[in-house]
Amino acid sequence: MAQSSRVPWAAGTWLALLPTLGPGSRLHFRVSPLGRRRRGPRSARCVRLPSRRGRGSAREEAAAREEEVAREAGARRRRALRVTLAQPDPSDTPAPSCGPRGRGSDPGRRQILSWLEEAGAPADRPLAREDQCQVNLAYVEAAECFTEPVNREPPSREAQLLTLQNTPEFDILVIGGGATGSGCALDAVTRGLKTALVERDDFSSGTSSRSTKLIHGGVRYLQKAIMKLDIEQYRMVKEALHERANLLEIAPHLSAPLPIMLPIYKWWQLPYYWVGIKLYDLVAGSNCLKSSYVLSKSRALEHFPMLQKDKLVGAIVYYDGQHNDARMNLAIALTAARYGAATANYMEVVSLLKKTDPETGKDCVRGARCKDVLTGQEFDVRAKCVINATGPFTDSVRKMDDKNAAAICQPSAGVHIVMPGYYSPESMGLLDPATSDGRVIFFLPWQKMTIAGTTDTPTDITSHPIPSEEDINFILNEVRNYLSCDVEVRRGDVLAAWSGIRPLVTDPNSADTQSISRNHVVDISESGLITIAGGKWTTYRSMAEDTVNAAIKTHNLKAGPSRTVGLFLQGGKDWSPTLYIRLVQDYGLESEVAQHLAATYGDKAFEVAKMASVTGKRWPVVGVRLVSEFPYIEAEVKYGVKEYACTAVDMISRRTRLAFLNVQAAEEALPRIVELMGRELNWDDRKKEQELETARKFLYYEMGYKSRSEQLTDRSEISLLPSDIDRYKKRFHKFDADQKGFITIVDVQRVLESINVQMDENTLHEILNEVDLNKNGQVELNEFLQLMSAIQKGRVSGSRLAILMKTAEENLDRRVPIPVDRSCGGF
Repeated sequence: MAQSSRVPWAAGTWLALLPTLGPGSRLHFRVSPLGRRRRGPRSARCVRLPSRRGRGSAREEAAAREEEVAREAGARRRRALRVTLAQPDPSDTPAPSCGPRGRGSDPGRRQILSWLEEAGAPADRPLAREDQCQVNLAYVEAAECFTEPVNREPPSREAQLLTLQNTPEFDILVIGGGATGSGCALDAVTRGLKTALVERDDFSSGTSSRSTKLIHGGVRYLQKAIMKLDIEQYRMVKEALHERANLLEIAPHLSAPLPIMLPIYKWWQLPYYWVGIKLYDLVAGSNCLKSSYVLSKSRALEHFPMLQKDKLVGAIVYYDGQHNDARMNLAIALTAARYGAATANYMEVVSLLKKTDPETGKDCVRGARCKDVLTGQEFDVRAKCVINATGPFTDSVRKMDDKNAAAICQPSAGVHIVMPGYYSPESMGLLDPATSDGRVIFFLPWQKMTIAGTTDTPTDITSHPIPSEEDINFILNEVRNYLSCDVEVRRGDVLAAWSGIRPLVTDPNSADTQSISRNHVVDISESGLITIAGGKWTTYRSMAEDTVNAAIKTHNLKAGPSRTVGLFLQGGKDWSPTLYIRLVQDYGLESEVAQHLAATYGDKAFEVAKMASVTGKRWPVVGVRLVSEFPYIEAEVKYGVKEYACTAVDMISRRTRLAFLNVQAAEEALPRIVELMGRELNWDDRKKEQELETARKFLYYEMGYKSRSEQLTDRSEISLLPSDIDRYKKRFHKFDADQKGFITIVDVQRVLESINVQMDENTLHEILNEVDLNKNGQVELNEFLQLMSAIQKGRVSGSRLAILMKTAEENLDRRVPIPVDRSCGGF
């Protein structure tokens, strides 16, 4: 029988049960909701039920034979249908999964007959048993087409650009490759809509990679909901808790539950916070990760030994989720690409395309003029609907549509810092619910380091936010309040710092234009531009669902319901907690490296392991590290290019997280990363040097180095080239051997003794005091850099310390280099 590609390949999650095949037997098929985890075989199963008329009857045996014939015939047709249904005709519009009788309804007999007729079966006779089986199997295969991605691997960026250029018209074009934009693309493409996604920088280059790394419902939002009887806040918490559970399920390799301790220092706070946390568990309901509990003072100190013990009453522990935000964002975008969305980073929207609607006479947005940032090439991408998911830059796209559009985004900066892992337990975080200015500070273990934040201050919208020294010191002071006096919280222990811009919004349709919402807003302009703004990382999926629903309704697109609940992201489907053991056994990787690969790439870790270079050692066999202190290996750079990494900044900040963990380590790894990327992307020497310089500027300005220099003095600045800063840092670290971030007279004496130079101690004190601006007995790196900057500009004719350090460096370089073992980094 001839097969047709017009069998509805986008059928829904339900299954039409046709009349029984004969007395005493039925044909049953099992299809679970799309994207959800299934416990049985992926294919449909034919199950024969026992006859009511007794076993072994002639009638039953005849029915069984007929059923077997039908099963074999159906299997033959199923194999043919699989080829047809897996590659639908691009010119056909996918049929919605909702039947004519409403969402989730079964198709009518007339619809079934029409599908059979299109598949080659005559429609002028009753359905034969073979045809009944064929239709059921067609439904099964149609559903299965959406449970598996179209592509085993995401197409290359070049292939994606060709798709963007050569496709006459997409159903949906999404602008913005953050969590929400990528989520919109995934939601749309899995509904059967022809989808495109463009991002002017890299995926997750903005706010989505600069979060607190928490997947949470928001304890403080629940507190506000109760205290102010705010139903909106309550609904937001409930939705976030539902989405938290889903995110932990669909990306288990990138996320995990995390216990968070709430220390109690006043007796009356214990019942107050206990009730609030228990309500948090209650609102979560079946989505509660683990039940919260109370700890005595001794047990709290046992779990968190560096906690301030004076006046400590006890603690409450509750559970939220934690994830690798940039990798999670990337997984969403890659999953969308595998399902068929044309996704491209470094594609900037220059302008919106408009077309007059013949029915209404209004100009409607029908695509965008896009520019390849890497090559400068421009072309049009046409679409029936355009979604604006650009986060803090929401208003700039809205003004492309309407110059008079009122601003709805209220940007707020949140600064975070990263400190050495010994500042917190490996598996428990800390929450400060009431800081000195009423904010909330989290103190969390992350990637074997400690992350602390965040702040919440108004800011200007910029593509390159810089963490301020004021915000960094605020976080450090709050951390000091909760840690034991035995733990010295030093500025030099800040390994990295960053600022992210939250796109808080005011609802343009609300009369109260001053009210700023933490929830999301879907706005539809007169020209049909769909804008999604606000919200939280945790609720990206529901935000995307609401946005695509609005797009379908506004532009009359034919699509079914959202299928992203339970839909595994790339790497999550076949991941298990013991997957890393196979990497160790099969490839000879270090256990730490194997655990890192499994937690970063999930079931794709094997592909990275296959690219790993031989170490030349007995053990590990493969896996050359980029930096000795971190488990990142060279193979990840090669694989990162397959994940659309185009620059060295992409690699150090979002494919690996080195820049967010330790700026110094990231800088050390840069030359090798650029060399490896150059081989994969055919960079010449000039391009490599340009990438090095750009990446170093990113580290110095956006990841905390510049904020360090701002601490020097109100009157002076550091104005040095990155290459000069690198040279002077190396000179400084000849003296700061244990990487404290500062040098003392003892450090100088040690170096001078190693080169057989004697100097009076009083003279040394005078030399250091000349440069010690804050008079704390220490010369910090930023003070030294300021000194060298002043010398270069001619503001300072010379410095005894500068001359001394240069002379010592030259003498040391003639000898065997002094080994530097960075214990905790620092600036």
